[in-house]
Amino acid sequence: MSQLFSLLQLKSIILKNRIVVSPMCQYSAKDGFANNWHLVHLGARAIGGAGLIIQEATAVSPEGRISPGDLGIWSDEHIEMYREITEFILQENAFPGIQLAHAGRKASTSAPWQGHRKITSKEDDGWQTVAPSSIPYRDEEPEPPLELDAEGITKVIADFKSAARRAKEAGYKMVEIHAAHGYLIHQFLSPLCNRRTDNYGGSFENRIRLLLEILEAVQEEWPNNLPLFVRISGTDWAEGGWNVDESVKLSAILKEKGVDIIDCSSGGAVHWQQIPVEPGYQVPIAERIKKETGICTGAVGLITEAAQAEEIIASGKADLVFFARESLRDPNLGLTFAHDLKADITWPKQYERAELED
Repeated sequence: MSQLFSLLQLKSIILKNRIVVSPMCQYSAKDGFANNWHLVHLGARAIGGAGLIIQEATAVSPEGRISPGDLGIWSDEHIEMYREITEFILQENAFPGIQLAHAGRKASTSAPWQGHRKITSKEDDGWQTVAPSSIPYRDEEPEPPLELDAEGITKVIADFKSAARRAKEAGYKMVEIHAAHGYLIHQFLSPLCNRRTDNYGGSFENRIRLLLEILEAVQEEWPNNLPLFVRISGTDWAEGGWNVDESVKLSAILKEKGVDIIDCSSGGAVHWQQIPVEPGYQVPIAERIKKETGICTGAVGLITEAAQAEEIIASGKADLVFFARESLRDPNLGLTFAHDLKADITWPKQYERAELED
């Protein structure tokens, strides 16, 4: 029996398999509003057999967007289209999740097909970015981020809390707090980005404070019978930065505070990182966190084949496998992998006549 296609219960929901479509920005929204592209993109992957579909980094405030084309959840008006998306995913026997995010100093950039450049003028739909410290991601950026003051930090926490309420109202069954990839929460975690001397900087306990306060605020709105994930960068891959030892320590704290899954990615804090990219290069992070803390983990990063994903689950290295680019290449990843692993699954009835046979 395939372990990749075994059930996994997370609080009140039961995933039909361990395949997760990782949140991937589509850069196709306007003013934060979802449209038919997002419905079809996410819905296709639910049809394709994944157990959990996580919507792209969805900004909790306008200034928290990575780009002007990012989805947002800072307004009740955003909810209506999200309900269409979640209802469709649920009817296809998958669960809809959402990643709540604030890009911090890495906000206000263009889409990848526009060069992924920093946008600095309002005429180009740019805006002033914020961060734990007034340090730009790249030295050549003409305008550094504003250092968040106490009022600004309070607003960020409140924005995440309101976003969690809207996510619940929109019908999502899982929420992930984005604390990775060099975005705002990760910027507070990493000493390479955080030079503060107040209660949010310096020591490990101070640098994790914002994440814990956001977590507490989200939990006030998010139902306690639905799963809550946190995505972290296990390491900055840079000397003097956030590291795996700190990730293990943080994960143990998050487990105590009721987090269900640590989604284990890496990097993104600084542009001089040295990432040893190879197939499954982040899996050891998920494995170590799982073994040393007992919390469930998700593995992500250059996992492209059914046998590779099966081994990760079967050997206990992680509890879920997240697929990003591979799920863009193959929207029917769940169906494809089930065929490869000879797993007995139910195809969508509309597709049954095309079910693969050996």
